[in-house]
Amino acid sequence: MANQAPLAFVDLKAQYRLHKDAIDTAIDRVLEHGQFIMGPEVLELEAALAELAGVQHVISCGSGTDALLIALMAAGVGKGDAVFLPAFTFTATAEVVLTAGAVPVFVDVDPETFNMDSQDLEHRIEALPKNLKPCVVIAVDLFGLPADYEALNAVAARHDLMVLADAAQSVGATLFDRPVGSLAPVTATSFFPAKPLGCYGDGGALMTDDAGLAEIMRSIRAHGKGTGKYDIVRAGLNSRLDTVQAAVLLAKLSAFKDEVTARQRVAARYDERLRELVTIPARSNGAQSAWAQYTIQTDGRDALAAELKACGIPTAVYYPLPMHLQPAYQAFGDGAGTVPVSESLCGRVLSLPMHPYLDDATIDRICDSIESVLQGGDTSKSVA
Repeated sequence: MANQAPLAFVDLKAQYRLHKDAIDTAIDRVLEHGQFIMGPEVLELEAALAELAGVQHVISCGSGTDALLIALMAAGVGKGDAVFLPAFTFTATAEVVLTAGAVPVFVDVDPETFNMDSQDLEHRIEALPKNLKPCVVIAVDLFGLPADYEALNAVAARHDLMVLADAAQSVGATLFDRPVGSLAPVTATSFFPAKPLGCYGDGGALMTDDAGLAEIMRSIRAHGKGTGKYDIVRAGLNSRLDTVQAAVLLAKLSAFKDEVTARQRVAARYDERLRELVTIPARSNGAQSAWAQYTIQTDGRDALAAELKACGIPTAVYYPLPMHLQPAYQAFGDGAGTVPVSESLCGRVLSLPMHPYLDDATIDRICDSIESVLQGGDTSKSVA
């Protein structure tokens, strides 16, 4: 029987081994110059990311969650405001709305792309109680696939709303050849280690072409300061990206486009092997995913995950419960059955190992095991 050693869901060790010299050199440089907060690598990273995203301004910060919150604060979101976001997302997208003092309104998603349904968004806006002011739409590029910004921007324009792109999973993706970062007035992203472009701790960034908004966001990330350290012009946060993390990201950026291309190869291999067995991820017109996750849909999801775990194959469920049914947010939803697509997906989605260093033999091991489980075979044969 062949090696059944457990696989990595995201193989950061393989990435580090490949780029060890560049990463170690970058970190050593920071240790030598000692500018650990807002050192030169931070500005260098912001410039490189601006070029990658095709925008004028990038404002790095302490995390992807902070990036979302800073954007809402800069837009003046607060008490009495309604912020529209998908029910099928990670809690960070919702929690920042409450932190800003606003009310989250949960919108259903498209059953194929998993991204916000523009028709349901329009419905939720029109049904909003009179005591709430519609303010912002947070569009999440789930699993790396850009949302339908043409449709969402059109709805937002009709109702005078700002669109904030939650691109925590989608840096490196494109929509009609336009890079993520340039698809909405403001884009927030995360550099959590498991993201397509990840650092070795927490980190995030905001992207925009609006110079005035960029100035406000830079102020907010540094305690709301104005022209000097003790000139405080607004309430802010302590949310600066530290220099070591910026250095790690700079070292990884040189290989990032190749890694995104490698993710396309992995996704295509999965497609080829799994399309007759499960519902594979949809492709959206004109969009190229960054493939943060490769997420299938299948009945009997939990049983399949358990069998794969026994074979040394990790999986993950993103997400087991939609936001409007989470205890923290139940007061802002209308209960079970009111966001049906999101509720259904939470019982059917399963994410498979996805990273640029999956070779064909490993992908085949994963797919053979899935095929064996779904066809009622002996999973031990799938790795023999």
